[in-house]
Amino acid sequence: MQNNIVIVESPAKAKTIEKFLGKDYKVMSSYGHIRDLKQKEFSIDVEHNFAPEYVVPEEKKKLVSELKKASSSAKEILLASDEDREGEAIAWHLFETLGLKAENTKRIVFHEITKTAILNALKNPRDIDLNLVNAQQARRVLDRIVGFEVSPILWRKVKPALSAGRVQSVAVRLIVDREREINGFVSEASYRVMATFILPDGSTLLSAKLNKRFKDKKEASAFLEVCKNCDFEIEDVAKKPIKKSPAPPFTTSTLQQEAARKLGFSVSQTMIIAQKLYESGYITYMRTDSVNLSDLALNRSKEAITVSYGEKYYTLRKYQTKSKGAQEAHEAIRPTYMSAPEISGNAQEKKLYDLIFKRTIACQMADAELERTTITVSVGKRKEEKFIASGEIVTFDGFLHVYMESPDEDSENLLESGLLPPVNNGDALSVKEITATERFTQRPPRYTEASLVHRLEELGIGRPSTYAPTIQTIQNREYVVRGDKEGVDREYNMLTLKKGKITDTDHKEITGTDHNKLLPTDIGMVVNDFLVTYFSNILDYNFTANVEKEFDTIAEGKLEWTKVMDGFYNVFHPTVEAASSVKTEHKVGEREVGIDPKSGKPVFVKIGRFGPIAQLGQADSKDKTNKANKPTFASLMKGQSIETITLEEVLKLFELPRVVGEFDGNEIVAGIGRFGPYIRYDGKFIPIPKDLNPATISEAESTTLIKMKIEKEQERSIRKFDKDPEMEVLNGRYGPYIAFKGKNYKIPKDADPKALTLEDCRNIIANTPDKPGAAKRKFKKK
Repeated sequence: MQNNIVIVESPAKAKTIEKFLGKDYKVMSSYGHIRDLKQKEFSIDVEHNFAPEYVVPEEKKKLVSELKKASSSAKEILLASDEDREGEAIAWHLFETLGLKAENTKRIVFHEITKTAILNALKNPRDIDLNLVNAQQARRVLDRIVGFEVSPILWRKVKPALSAGRVQSVAVRLIVDREREINGFVSEASYRVMATFILPDGSTLLSAKLNKRFKDKKEASAFLEVCKNCDFEIEDVAKKPIKKSPAPPFTTSTLQQEAARKLGFSVSQTMIIAQKLYESGYITYMRTDSVNLSDLALNRSKEAITVSYGEKYYTLRKYQTKSKGAQEAHEAIRPTYMSAPEISGNAQEKKLYDLIFKRTIACQMADAELERTTITVSVGKRKEEKFIASGEIVTFDGFLHVYMESPDEDSENLLESGLLPPVNNGDALSVKEITATERFTQRPPRYTEASLVHRLEELGIGRPSTYAPTIQTIQNREYVVRGDKEGVDREYNMLTLKKGKITDTDHKEITGTDHNKLLPTDIGMVVNDFLVTYFSNILDYNFTANVEKEFDTIAEGKLEWTKVMDGFYNVFHPTVEAASSVKTEHKVGEREVGIDPKSGKPVFVKIGRFGPIAQLGQADSKDKTNKANKPTFASLMKGQSIETITLEEVLKLFELPRVVGEFDGNEIVAGIGRFGPYIRYDGKFIPIPKDLNPATISEAESTTLIKMKIEKEQERSIRKFDKDPEMEVLNGRYGPYIAFKGKNYKIPKDADPKALTLEDCRNIIANTPDKPGAAKRKFKKK
């Protein structure tokens, strides 16, 4: 029997730790929290200091019994959950639920799972930090109050089954506000002038950009007219040495951002992979807002750099965390062993580890040294306008030899590459071509998951442990989707001066295309507007950031968590009561888009039971039996929004379903259903692809879709039997199988699916054993 019990949150972590401890230790897992607030009840006793009512979920009761039994006979119990507030709360819940005693129960913490770190933690046990526990309780209780008091109002005012959350609602607001900023953006045009000059040798080219833009075509044309008779010469050549420094080591948010930019990982995907790397002992703890590195890590980094690249590539750097009240201020995310550039694991784990390793090594490397050259070209005797050519060359790569941080999509990459041709002051240049191209101011960029994390961090909203769950939650609730936005055609003008002549041409381009961006749904926008109207303090960025600061103060032991709850609730609860009592003529989010010219009835768009819908007419409150007075409804198509859809677009929806034509003697009907646009043919529903519209789809286009569907079904069907129509041999996702009376049966590997007879199929079914679950269900029915 082991004398000591170590309890951690996850089996993977337990397995790694067990390797470093001797036979006197047994490592067990709590599989996360072993108790929590009741799932479908408020579970907060407001009248008694906001006391939480915790319960052990049914699925954890057996585990709790096992942990109790093991700990009751142990000499010492060590609670080794993660070192952040959530981990501290898990340790406290274990202590309380298992009925542990203070004299033989200790808390141990470590930020990396290595033998040295674990043995050091065993030498330095401590008591559970109740300040950290109370900070976690404060967050949990406050979020439960907001969710349970606001959500029922949303059910009544907007749509059933909706929910609200403190941080999640603020994240949705950021995305909604940005979408409206984009919708309201008016682009301004100007003309950008670029020139290609020929150097005195007659063959070398120099590209340069004018140092100003012209506001319209008239100004740009006038400048090109001047250029026809101008002399161009090199006015100045400036060379300037510059240095670039490496980015600091990763925090949670910067890892999430860089993994999105470089590897295409979602925020939650990054955290899942990082958790595996941590639990396997490859990296330090992955929820941190510290950029500090331990002396051991600094020394190991120096060894790795000098051995691999030489002394000149090494520079000691000590980074300091800027964020105040950092709850996880221990160490940045780094490899546990700086001598290990590679690990074993799956492809994603290797990629993320490689990113962390290179970033850590790079932060201790020398600055990159570059030389920036700027060439100024004069335009005759004009003083205002100059053509500028600039380029950078790397004279010493430094940290760039290993790693360079990726820029955000909405920021310019400051590293200009390219070597400019050698020139001298006074060199006369001839013009090959000068173009004045109409360009437009760019709208603000939509958020990616990574840029949203960055913005939340800037505003002081959330903490390392909350970024990923927040972004996942708003998508799960369908307030936000991660998707693409199609661009629109835009015309632009170009003036070209070549061989003394100016040509004027118009061109087309696609603008506004977005991929993998966070887009608010109609439901998200309606819920946001309701919350902004009636709960403006909850969605106020400063309020949410101040709440986070109060949690930090609680964690420092300088503030009682119940006082924070009391102060919040005294303001919040009256707001809930006021919002609940408000009566509105229309449903929240309903918008009248106009009047139907044919019937004279009003036309609305709003949130229906299954999503955004259009409504023609209003119900007669006096005569509800008159069907003629009942409104008619139509679903909006994907890409249409209740906020921007026009009357003309809505009226086209009411023309559906419509008869498109005939095929093989059967009628073809196009319409929009709960799952999107479709054509109905011979009792079958066939989805209409994105590039076609149910209001305009032709008979020929519909026929093509029908034929494709028939071909697909024929490919799927391997064998049918006239004697038993319910028996089929089909092609499935995982290979051929037998389908019979709603059940699927696996075909033996040595059988040829095409050669199976009806009798063969019946034998296979007869010899297929029932699944264990099915046998149990049958037994219960008896």
